[in-house]
Amino acid sequence: MTKSCHEINGKNGGIFPQAKRFGTMSLETYLKKHTETLVKDVGIEAACELTGKSKATLGRYYSEAEEHDDRFMPIDVVAQLEAASGFPHVTAALADLRGITLSYDGTKRNAGTGGVNHDVVALAQRFAQLMSEYNQAIGDGKISINEAKKMLRETLAIQEVILEMKLNLEQEVS
Repeated sequence: MTKSCHEINGKNGGIFPQAKRFGTMSLETYLKKHTETLVKDVGIEAACELTGKSKATLGRYYSEAEEHDDRFMPIDVVAQLEAASGFPHVTAALADLRGITLSYDGTKRNAGTGGVNHDVVALAQRFAQLMSEYNQAIGDGKISINEAKKMLRETLAIQEVILEMKLNLEQEVS
């Protein structure tokens, strides 16, 4: 008999000590949301071609429909898609659940970044964009799903900039 993420997590924090901060969202939903973001980052057609999986199969991996509750993307498929994506969405989600901060391998980074000064400017721009999205979203007193998705995209972009900044700072001190 397999255990659900809730049973594994247990009463005392279990293997996912950070999970409690995701509020009412279940671990399954959290992972499925990041799986969907990964597929959409690569593009559904490209993801199908890259993995040899159909649109329907990929869709089942992030579907929140009851009949797909126990379906998750195989790790080899995650690895294939993350290699083609702009950000390791599922890996970052798993690390976040464990309270782990990721650091990219400096040899695999995009060349030509402008260092810490460039990162500070990029971070300020991304944060300004997030605040702009928030301001528009909260204007009617309620944040819609589409507005939340826009804010999530900006939050992920901020996370990428911060990781790049961390690498640049590490490079400067070594």
